[in-house]
Amino acid sequence: MASQDLTRALWRKSSRSGTSGNCVEVASNLPGVVAVRDSKDPSGPALVVDPRSFVAFAEAVKTEHL
Repeated sequence: MASQDLTRALWRKSSRSGTSGNCVEVASNLPGVVAVRDSKDPSGPALVVDPRSFVAFAEAVKTEHL
């Protein structure tokens, strides 16, 4: 996927994130993509995927950890 402008990304952590600081942040307000980054390194790289792939990933994680 080509480089994505993330300057307008609205990052949020999961409500299930603990206080350990080992979290990811997700920005889903960008047109046609979902961005994911390490909350400890907000200026570092972000993974940018299409929304369908992100939903499939999130559903798989939920299924594995219930």
